Amino acid sequence: MESRTVYFDKPGRDNTEAVFEIARKRAQELGIKTIIVASTTGETAVKAVDALKGFKVVIVTHVFGSREPNVNPMSEERRRIVVSKGGVLVTAAHAFGSIDRAMRRSFNMMNLGEEIASVLRIFGQGMKVVCEIPLMAADAGAVRTDEEVISIGGTGRGVDTAVVLNPVNTTDFFTLRVKEILCKPRLEPVSPPPPIQPPRA
Repeated sequence: MESRTVYFDKPGRDNTEAVFEIARKRAQELGIKTIIVASTTGETAVKAVDALKGFKVVIVTHVFGSREPNVNPMSEERRRIVVSKGGVLVTAAHAFGSIDRAMRRSFNMMNLGEEIASVLRIFGQGMKVVCEIPLMAADAGAVRTDEEVISIGGTGRGVDTAVVLNPVNTTDFFTLRVKEILCKPRLEPVSPPPPIQPPRA
């Protein structure tokens, strides 16, 4: 089987429309019915339900209090628009912040959720997101774990990364397998951090 991966010149929101088109085309080719999309403020969510008509679009949002107490970054107006157009909203804590149970279950270790996120970021911020939001959607019962989906995420605003995978629950994170990388940004080298200085005697 051959499949094409698209590499964008740079990360960010300018790739959003292209990502939706790539995802739509591959979903049609594979017979995928569900597309999961990350959205913080709801701007991308509204674009997604318009661009991906005909699919079950699951929007995964930030929790209340993620930026300021008792407030969700996605406005009620945008939530209403998404739901009115058939989108499914999942508001859940970031899975990698709650993955300690998976670490205990698989490796008898704790507090490595952020380390997992950091490793995935070597492929780009969007790759961390597309691996995290299916966990959140599966835990909420919004997607099935026995069906392929396309997962879409990004770097900051908008989206720039899409993959094909089967969602899993957070407690089964280490069984997650990315089947296809549909698109992602090419990344520039990052300067290493300065060396750690030994403590003074």
